[in-house]
Formats: sequence, C-alpha cells, structure tokens
Amino acid sequence: MRIKQLLAASLVSIGFLSATPMLAQNSNTIMVQVNKPVAAVQPTMWGVFFEDINLGADGGIYAELVKNRSFEFYQPLMGWTVTQNKFNEGSVLVMNREEKNTANPRFIRITRDAATDTLGITNEGFRGMGIKKGLGYDFSVMYRQPVAGLKLHIELMSTAGKVIGATTITPAATTNDSWSKASASFNATDTSLKGKLNIWFEGTGKIDLDMVSLFPEDTWKKRPGGMRADMIQLLADMKPGFIRFPGGCIVEGHELSTRYQWKKTIGPVEERQLSINRWNNEFAHRPTPDYFQTFGLGFFEYFQLAEDIGAAPLPILNCGMACQFNTAEVIPIDQLDPYVQDALDLIEFANGDITTPWGKVRAGMGHPAPFNLKMMGVGNENWGPQYIERLKIFSKAIKARYPEIKLVNSSGTDPNGERFDYLNGELRKMNADIIDEHYYRRPEWFLANAARYDNYPRNASKIFAGEYAAQSDHTVSIENKNNTETAIAEAAFMTGLERNAAVVNMASYAPLFAHIDGWQWTPDLIWVNNVQSYGTPNYYVQKLYSLNKGTNVVPALMDGKSVSGQDSIYVSAVIDTKTGDVIVKLVNPSAKPVSKIISLNGAKKLSAAATLTLLKSKEDGEVNTFANPDAVSPVMSTIPVKANKIAAVLPAHSFSVYRIGIK
Repeated sequence: MRIKQLLAASLVSIGFLSATPMLAQNSNTIMVQVNKPVAAVQPTMWGVFFEDINLGADGGIYAELVKNRSFEFYQPLMGWTVTQNKFNEGSVLVMNREEKNTANPRFIRITRDAATDTLGITNEGFRGMGIKKGLGYDFSVMYRQPVAGLKLHIELMSTAGKVIGATTITPAATTNDSWSKASASFNATDTSLKGKLNIWFEGTGKIDLDMVSLFPEDTWKKRPGGMRADMIQLLADMKPGFIRFPGGCIVEGHELSTRYQWKKTIGPVEERQLSINRWNNEFAHRPTPDYFQTFGLGFFEYFQLAEDIGAAPLPILNCGMACQFNTAEVIPIDQLDPYVQDALDLIEFANGDITTPWGKVRAGMGHPAPFNLKMMGVGNENWGPQYIERLKIFSKAIKARYPEIKLVNSSGTDPNGERFDYLNGELRKMNADIIDEHYYRRPEWFLANAARYDNYPRNASKIFAGEYAAQSDHTVSIENKNNTETAIAEAAFMTGLERNAAVVNMASYAPLFAHIDGWQWTPDLIWVNNVQSYGTPNYYVQKLYSLNKGTNVVPALMDGKSVSGQDSIYVSAVIDTKTGDVIVKLVNPSAKPVSKIISLNGAKKLSAAATLTLLKSKEDGEVNTFANPDAVSPVMSTIPVKANKIAAVLPAHSFSVYRIGIK
C-alpha cells in the first residue's frame, strides 16, 4: 500500500496495526508508528544561508577573477602592480569622474610615449587566480581612446611567472568621449592555484580603462559573468528548500552608510555601486583590507540562483538599524519611510507584473516571469525596543499591501537570556509569522537542547533556526574546526528540529562558504581554494537531512518517549508520500556502538531491505581536507527488514539514515 493511501486510511482506522502486532515497549526497541503522522514537514524545512563572509561572493561564488576591476577600492590600485622598465611620471593615472558617474567614478589612464619602454599592469586576483589547463577564459575591458595606437597583450601568469595563456586586443578609436567594450577569449595551457593576470601595452598613445574583467568559461549554467560552478553544484546537490540572502550582518553594515542596499545591486554590472564589506576589518586576528562588495552578485542573481537550484528565495532587508555590536546607529522613525519603501519595492521587483515599475526592471534584466517570492526577513539579529518599534512599522506596511508575504523576525543573537526573552515575548504578542533563532554554541549545548522545541506551542508563531553551528572551541575562535564531533552534535539537534516540524518550519547552518586563504570566521559548511571545493562532515549532515526530508513526521518512541539522549542516541522519523518511504534517522554521538531494534508499525508490507546511509568517523574530531575531501562522507548499504523490524547497529560518532519502502 502506498503511503498516501495509508495516511488516508489512518484517519478512519488503525487496522493496519494488525499486520504487525504491537510489541511491548522496551529500552532496546524504537517504535516507529508509520501510520500516525503528527505534523507536515514544510518544503522549506532544510535550506542554506548565504553571506558574503570568508570571501563568499567576490573571490568565491562570483566567478570574477580580477580584484578591484573598476579601481573603486579606497586604495584605487589595490590588487594591481604597475610594471615599467623606465619610470615615466603619469604613465598610469587614476582618474575620477564622480560628478558624471557616482556609481563607478574611477578609471585608469594609460599613457605610453616611447615604443621602447615596457609598460604593464598586473592583477593578483583574490589570493591569486585559479587557472585550469585547457579551460577557456573570457577577458573584457571598457575603454576609451580618441586615437587608436595601443595594443593590449593579455597574459595568464603561473605562480612561477610563466605565461600559461595569452591573447591580444587592438582597441579601435572611440568618438564623442564615449566608452566601448573590447573582449577576447583564449585557453590556458597549464594549471596554477595562484596565477595572475598581466596586461602589457604595445605602441604609443593614450587609453582609458575600466571594468577590467576575467571569467572562466565554465561558470554555472555557462552564464557569461556568472557564478563558480563547483561551488554552486555543492548547493544544488543538497536540494535546499530555501536560500537566505544576502546575510547576516552584511545586511546591517558597520554603520547605516555601509548597509546592504538591494537597489544598488541590480542593473548593468558597470553601474552597480561598490561598497566596503563589513568584514573588511571586523576581526583583528584576520584583517582583510581588500574585502569589498562589487555586487556582480546582486539581488537579481540571488533570485536567479534560488530558481536554478529549486530553493525558495528568502531575502533579508535592513530595518533602519546598523550592527548593534559596532555602532548601534538607527534611523529616526520619522525618516524610516525610504527603508519601508525598499521592502515594498523588492516584493514588486520579485513578483510584480512587467507593467509595474519594478517588475519592468526585472523583465529588463531578462526575467519577465515573477520569482514567486513568499517570504522576507526584516532586520538581522537586531534586538531591543528600537527593533520592535521599527518592525511594527514595516509589518503594518507590508501586510497592508502584500498580506500573503510571510515575515521573518529577529530574536536577537542568542537562544536564551533577557534579550531573547524580551524579543520572544514581544514577537509573540505581535503574532509574528516566523521567529528567527540563532545558536552558536559548543557541541554539548546542541546535545542538551535537542528537545528544545518539544514544548513550544504548536499553533503559534513558527520558528526559523536561522543560524547555527557547533563550535569545537568557542564562538569567534580561530581554532574552531568542522569535525565529526560538531557535525554529529548538529545531527542530534536536528532530530529535535525534525520531530517538531509543527513548530520549526525552516533551518540553516551558517556560515556557508570559506576561502582557505581569506576566511574571517570558522567553522564553515564548505571550504574552497581557487580551484577546489569540498563539503565538511557538517555539510554531509545538512545534505542527508535535506535529501531525506520527507513530507510528514511520525512518532519514533523508546519506552513510550521521544528519543533525545536516552542510551546516548537521538532519533526522528518521517514518511515521504511522494516516494512511498519511511525514513528513520538515528544519531549516536557517544564513543561506543549502540544496538537497537527499529520496529516499523502500521504498514501491512514493507520492502525486504532498507537502504542505510551512514556517516561516521574513525575517531571523534576527524575532518575533511583538500587532500582528502571525502575522509568523512556518507556510505550506502542495504540492511534486511524482517517481520517489519530492522536490527540497527549504530557505530560510535555516527549518523544513520534508514530508508524503507512501503508496498
């Protein structure tokens, strides 16, 4: 019998139990009541949280290889080196046209007077450029020159200084002070983890350059100027239910002038106004003075990415408050209207008909169909009465025009304490749609709090476990590791999230990405260098939950109780009406194996074998690396099902997912 039929039948009868007589409850048996669904699992249950931290966007999923391509960093030639064999004052000048172009005011002017002089500029990329042998690269540059006279030699350089790919461009003359775009494509002849881009000039004359760009041809979906395919593939493989963007603290900014403003991130790339990244100098232990946001990855691209990987978009907007850890700057209430209007305009940009002003902008960018936005966050990790006061204004305005949009609200930085208690109380008085809770704690906290939501009200505000990650050392420690201890503790905690799907509708680990040479925060779900990427043990935990999400929670009991630490194990179970499976997840964080009988009650006939996906480690604290990216990764096998029972052996430090078909 298929699960949908079984579910329907369960509403009128529990006769299926006669096929497998009820066993007396004992501490060695986990009773899974297949025909007793207790809550629906939302399609958004397991998602991903993206923030431009740890070189997550520029130098990360945004595949641009040139750092400071438009010379807008506070040091205009940061990332660039000028090469010349004979010093000529003014051969490379930084020009500023702020009155004419506030979004992209700077460009460089190259002047080469003598044909015998060497003159060139070299870009170091984001901790180097990852170059792959045989791969095509697309170079482009905006230029202006009244009289033709200079040829550009474009070269890819290896770490050792060897040319490993080259082409030339001979720009034509431009007229009426206008800018043109020149481009060329060529292949790399070798691989380099930390290459560079070199441009040297032949001939004499003067030329203005801006938006110097280099992209690999193997971007996600082969989109020119797109995203790094291997990183996005790791997300797509998870099949996340949602993607939250653009952060995090990036939304708030160090102060309001550096907050994230979505309208500055859309339209032609050369017209998007760069901003300093708030992680630029946040941590003394990892200063990153060259960390900026070019917004080549902007709100349009975020929505497009969500659509690509089948995830619901969850944008987060500034609520008129900067980061309270930094400046605690707030916009006065009587000046809040533009912030509220940004939220209303974003909904129109995402969902509006092409006849609306912002729907027309979306269509002009190549997406006439709406993005089907259903939810939005107002503020990030904000707290205090000042947040509630502003949130009420946002909520009233958004709900008046778009009552169908669900709003995600902040419960602050911690899962308990006076700040949390105040916000939780006020948000529930407001009948908040979704409350965003965050927890960065030691693994012990996650094990101890797996039952956190067992007693939350079922028919009130829903919970978004918006940011969580077990810290192997302590929060904001450079010693934090993505190891099996933290991953298994998270898996145990997630059994409590899944068991309480009536309360918890969404969950996401954070942060998502980290560059091995450019991180500010650990731990992180996925690690990359310039040519490689790998998932951590924590990544595989998230992926296994997402791929085995199911549609309905069913009871999984031991001694008549939910299993949340008894005999050192944690258990949850779901059924999937789409595939006709029951899925049981079991976590053993202890150092000793545990044996249990899984008794599947309420189905007349089950498959003769279960699929077991097992994530375990040889020892607690094991990690994945670039040299061994699959050291801790899931292994699949089949386990017999006899008389509706499975003899389950849970290895030490393990996460087991049993999937059994119902016939």
